[in-house]
Amino acid sequence: MVSKRAVTRSGLYVMIVFALIGLVAGCQQATRDTEQAPEKVTVMLDWYPNTNHTGLYVALKRGYFKDEGLDVEVVQPGESGVAQAVAAGRADFGYSYQEEVTYARAEGVPIVSLAAPLQHNTSAFASLKEAGIRTVKDFEGKRYGGWGSPTEEAVLKALMARYGADYSKLHMVTLGQADFFATIGREVDFEWIFYGWDGIEAKRRGMDLNLIFLKDLDPVFDYYTPLVVTSEAAIADHPERVKKFMRALVKGYVEALAEPEASAEILLAYAPELNADLVKRSQAYLADVDRQDRAEGRPYWGYQDRAVWARFAAWMHEAGLIDRPIDVDRAFTNDFLPQAEAK
Repeated sequence: MVSKRAVTRSGLYVMIVFALIGLVAGCQQATRDTEQAPEKVTVMLDWYPNTNHTGLYVALKRGYFKDEGLDVEVVQPGESGVAQAVAAGRADFGYSYQEEVTYARAEGVPIVSLAAPLQHNTSAFASLKEAGIRTVKDFEGKRYGGWGSPTEEAVLKALMARYGADYSKLHMVTLGQADFFATIGREVDFEWIFYGWDGIEAKRRGMDLNLIFLKDLDPVFDYYTPLVVTSEAAIADHPERVKKFMRALVKGYVEALAEPEASAEILLAYAPELNADLVKRSQAYLADVDRQDRAEGRPYWGYQDRAVWARFAAWMHEAGLIDRPIDVDRAFTNDFLPQAEAK
């Protein structure tokens, strides 16, 4: 005959065992939840969404960031600018350009470029055909409309000196962020535009422009714009996060360039305020640019050539735009591009 005390003791043991099992299961579930919780990452744009960013939105849509365990939020630039925001940790990644990164490095702001979506500078001086501006020499006596950046003045001075034109005969007009189509031929005679957006839009509108591409005027001005950047702290403290982000981002851009029509639709889904025809034409143009880059021997998407960095940084120093030369080897890296890792 079994005593009541033995039964009670046996029941107590069973309860303890089940409690332990529940505790272990709960801990295991908590561990799984922690392991599976996506890591939040912020990306700051350099401007409103456009086709320079399509690969980012493709990676979001296709779940490439999610596959890497990342929860990516896209934000607009603040008043302080992308470089300062990324360096301060207010954004983990951002879009910038070689001029801004060089300025930042010279001032001790620790940002680093991770990739160059375009191998060549696609910007150009644009004017209406009737303005008669076909060469740099034709800048004399004309009104240039710009953002008010010191770099604009330095570039124009350098180019006009190189091509035997008198800079003192150029009229500088600060337009800030004014719309190219609202000011060209009215307030000013020529402006500095990015062909992949405003140039495509002008063609779409049937406007005849004279275009003088900077990359064709002097190799020093064939620099990288845009760039994908992060901070030195992010690279030092969270290298795996940087690798995951870039792995997903590169997949997005490679797909966007291979399938321009489909990727344009993805961008439009995220930014429906954009003109659909402009987005599709611009994305097709960038796909053509990418094919040319590959034909010219670009090793892989996003690759950055040290010579391009060194050449432009040296010019900025010589032009007095930065007080001291920068260490270009710390300004950029190709190490987080998956194709570079595979080599």
